[in-house]
Amino acid sequence: MNNTLKVHGVYRHFKGGYYYVEGVATDSETGEQMAVYRQLYGERTLYVRPLDMFLSETDTEKYPDCGQRFRFELVH
Repeated sequence: MNNTLKVHGVYRHFKGGYYYVEGVATDSETGEQMAVYRQLYGERTLYVRPLDMFLSETDTEKYPDCGQRFRFELVH
């Protein structure tokens, strides 16, 4: 099962924070697709992360008790 990105979706990070996906950007140097997302708490910081990493599965060897299959999972 692959994880897919929903622009304008709310995602839960496996460590517990919630984030709103603003869109997808393209790195002008490499052409790599980047997820653009904003934290929904604190200072509401805007972040970018490689799309493949955003959609990746959680490292269960490093985080065996995370309880979430993907690094970010859609909640709304």
